[in-house]
Amino acid sequence: MATKTAEKKVVTRFAPSPTGFMHVGGVRTALYAWLWARKHKGIFILRIEDTDKEREVEGSIGHIIESLRWLGLDWDYGPEKDGPNAPYIQSERLAIYRKYAEILVRKGLAYPDPYTEEEVQKFREQAEAAKKPFLYRDHRPEVFGVWDGKKPLRFKVPEIKSYSWNDLVQGELGAGPEALDDFILIKGDGYPTYNFAHIVDDIEMKVTHVVRGQEFIASTPKFLSVYEAFGATPPFFVTTPPIMASSGNKKLSKRDGAKDLLEYHAEGYMPETMINYLAFLGFNPGGEREVYGRQELIEVFELSKIQHSGSKWSDEKLNWFNKEHIKLLPKEEIEKNILEWLPQQMRDSSVARKLVPVILDRIVKWGDVKTMADGGELDLFFKSPVLEKERLIYKNCSVERIARNLKSALEALQTVSEENFTLNNIKGALMKVADTLEGRGELLHPVRMALSGKEKSPDPFTIADVLGREETLVRLLQAINLLS
Repeated sequence: MATKTAEKKVVTRFAPSPTGFMHVGGVRTALYAWLWARKHKGIFILRIEDTDKEREVEGSIGHIIESLRWLGLDWDYGPEKDGPNAPYIQSERLAIYRKYAEILVRKGLAYPDPYTEEEVQKFREQAEAAKKPFLYRDHRPEVFGVWDGKKPLRFKVPEIKSYSWNDLVQGELGAGPEALDDFILIKGDGYPTYNFAHIVDDIEMKVTHVVRGQEFIASTPKFLSVYEAFGATPPFFVTTPPIMASSGNKKLSKRDGAKDLLEYHAEGYMPETMINYLAFLGFNPGGEREVYGRQELIEVFELSKIQHSGSKWSDEKLNWFNKEHIKLLPKEEIEKNILEWLPQQMRDSSVARKLVPVILDRIVKWGDVKTMADGGELDLFFKSPVLEKERLIYKNCSVERIARNLKSALEALQTVSEENFTLNNIKGALMKVADTLEGRGELLHPVRMALSGKEKSPDPFTIADVLGREETLVRLLQAINLLS
């Protein structure tokens, strides 16, 4: 059986159950296991734990695979990547679990469950009446029957004792004899329970580090007793802190806004962002720096720097991370992504590429591009605005005064040639006029409204730069004609 030595090749695994969508807590478990394996040039295994057929959700296995592929968390062995311990889907490994179960039967450490559900319920009621915890081992039969595979097979705890173990994150942990009981190894339908199957698989696959959530701490004594029964050395346990809701007082759940991981993909978040943000929800390499690339995270990742307490999920912080990762991209890639998220008719427009800096300044994720387009924020660049005379007026200025200022703006921009109609030259021409007035707003407000027709929009210099000389002059003239 496996032994725990410092020289062993690091082997980690991510072993989700296909019972629904991938949530961020599960993904972070996968990420930490992946980072540790990659840091040590070890092996990362994807194993599907699908023995609870009643809870299995159709399509979940494909969803798990798609989620990990989006994030780039590649596995060395698992579905579609056979290895020395294939298959890596538990429902296809039933013969292996039966073989290990029979080892325990021969050792006298497993027995067929002799009781009906009604009898077990009566035992529970008796324990409750006596104000004692119900332990199945208190009703263990004196003589074990022959296991024919049709009845549930229970584990016989070899020794009732206290356990202590060192968790690489949580430190020294322990539990008394009350944590041990005769639990089911193989169910009546022939499928193993989680408590048995994952131990068999970790032994077979020589897993050295098990990254897991805190909900498994209470069951660890049971796991350790099974390892002892097989004469196997347990792996290192790496118990991660929970991801908390934004309120900070409970674990993040669907009711608190926890989403399917692939929803973030559909909304236009970058995979590099999710990896960076999830890594920092419970891990800190030290220092002030927060933005890390994938390879950089591998280099700085240490189990000793995983935190003990939970970290709060924050959409605002996630958006900040995504904006920072967008800034790191080459200009060509930023342009490519923005154009891909624009509707086809806008993408094909002559102003689309000139819009890229305008859009980039206003988004935190690629999906915001589509939101801007669908919400009409970009309409001003593709069709002339419907102007209202009152909205052109700045504060208490008269109609005649605003009309005169717009004419001055038109004349100033007419002096700028087509080839020189750039942001800096547009701004220079307009500011030269604005600085002659009592307030710059007397010119800049009506010009912006004439070009956009919107209360909220980019500045007039940017709008004119994107529209081009001809369209800018046409819109200014329309506004002048409306006022006169």
